Amino acid sequence: MARALAAVVLTLTLAMLATAAEPVKVVYHVNEGLEQATRAMTNIRNHLSVDPTAKIVVVAHGRGIDFLLKEAKTPSGSPFVTDIDELALRGVEFRICRFTLERRNIESSRVVPDAKIVPSGVAEVARLQSVEHYSYLKP
Repeated sequence: MARALAAVVLTLTLAMLATAAEPVKVVYHVNEGLEQATRAMTNIRNHLSVDPTAKIVVVAHGRGIDFLLKEAKTPSGSPFVTDIDELALRGVEFRICRFTLERRNIESSRVVPDAKIVPSGVAEVARLQSVEHYSYLKP
């Protein structure tokens, strides 16, 4: 009996350690334009400063895609692509909605290189939450 109990305790301990080692996974949902994108970038930097192992995916659709276009500027006038590149080097992934690009007649060549085009932004947010168990944040 004592051996069985010890085996159960060991198994539970190992399971807890394995779970604790997994990174936090978060999807940041951006769909409201440049002001929201600016807040998201600040939130993500802050997030990574306290949890550098976090797995972060930014999904943009609607007006939220504007910051992922090559010509986009921050409120201070600097190119958004600089901030995007910096965060991509830290492991942040950026995804942009193909439906929005098509609806707004925006050529994919205008999208920053670090952004991956996905078929649907809202479907991607839902998939990340339900299939990959990402937490949802909307700045």
